[in-house]
Amino acid sequence: MTLRKTATPPMGWNSWDSYGTTVTEAEVLANAEFMAAHLLPHGWDTIVVDIDWADPTARSHGYNESAPLVIDGFGRVQPDPVRFPSAAGGAGFGPLADRIHELGLKFGIHIMRGIPRIAVDRDLPVLGVEATAAGIADPRNVCEWNPHYVGLDHSTPGAAAYYHSIADQYAQWGVDFIKADDMLWPYQAAEIEALSTAIETAPREIALSLSPGRDLSAAHLEHLRAHATMWRICDDLWDRWDDVEANFARLARWAPFAGPEGWPDADMLPLGRIGIRAERGEAREGALTLAERRTLVTLWVMARSPLMIGGDLPTSALETIALFQNDGVLEILRDSTGNRELLRERDLVIWAAERGDTRWVAVFNTADEAREVPFDTRSLGLGAAPAVVVDVWEAGSVPVEAVHEQSDAARSVAPGSSVVRVSLEPHGCVLLRA
Repeated sequence: MTLRKTATPPMGWNSWDSYGTTVTEAEVLANAEFMAAHLLPHGWDTIVVDIDWADPTARSHGYNESAPLVIDGFGRVQPDPVRFPSAAGGAGFGPLADRIHELGLKFGIHIMRGIPRIAVDRDLPVLGVEATAAGIADPRNVCEWNPHYVGLDHSTPGAAAYYHSIADQYAQWGVDFIKADDMLWPYQAAEIEALSTAIETAPREIALSLSPGRDLSAAHLEHLRAHATMWRICDDLWDRWDDVEANFARLARWAPFAGPEGWPDADMLPLGRIGIRAERGEAREGALTLAERRTLVTLWVMARSPLMIGGDLPTSALETIALFQNDGVLEILRDSTGNRELLRERDLVIWAAERGDTRWVAVFNTADEAREVPFDTRSLGLGAAPAVVVDVWEAGSVPVEAVHEQSDAARSVAPGSSVVRVSLEPHGCVLLRA
């Protein structure tokens, strides 16, 4: 088979923001059923079980030292059968993946780079080769934040065999999507290549997402395109305006490279009910205002970033769910080109995209105060006299006024063009189509 590339950015749900290391099978299925009923018609189709699904002692707010991960005789992690009852008897994630597929969805899992320490301590054999876990481990290259794994020494043939053994098992379970963590900070080129090669030869097409993306340089672009479906461009993003605002610059740098060869990923959407048993904070409806939530979704869509919802879908506010059902907004994600930043001056940022004769423009206000701004339609990329301008979020027309003389009423707009007047909430945006 091949590593799965996607024609459009992946869209789905991930358990991390809501449940951290502790998600259960019942909670995964509840979100999958909600997605199938309410979001699949809008393009959302992937359910991802995030980190530490093999840890019977998993808890919120951190990782457990010396966790007794559930592993098989070849050092491969297995789902904790208490949290994932269908995995009992060595079934792994197969039964859960089958149920997700029956709903018309794809199934994904989070994995860590390397091999579990517990497998190294036991010096378990590597499937299919004359090698052991201790012999292929590289204790010089360990994760800085998760104590459960050791890197692999890729100068030994057994290291590649270990990755092939886990990729084959995931394919047999029916996994469609792998989020591989601790790959990009620092940049682990040998690990990325080995895992990608293993997925390429596994008996199922699997998409590969790389994390965490802190300080990721575009110098790695061609390597990323060759070995991944999508890759993070930032550290974990939470429901804080500062986190969202920081991604304006990153997405301006990465958006021109987004496409079927690979998707720069601005991280999950910390929207809806999060923090139920998560790493960060307590149970809450995400702290971003509605204007900030719209800004986040609009920026991600205009940059064509993958969209992975972090909130628990069945218990999230209806106004948040509505953000994920606006087909006029999601159309940009699926079917636009030329996605780019046009302007960033002080507290105003403008993005543009197009499809044929259709033009989209997003105007963002990063200030803490509301403002009303007149814009020359030419500066928005809409031409001197657009016939119709539509507010995509509100699904209503926006007045366009011809300008015949220069004046304070249409400040910065020269005669012969047109003006649109934009009202922007604090940290808000307006998304226009012409």
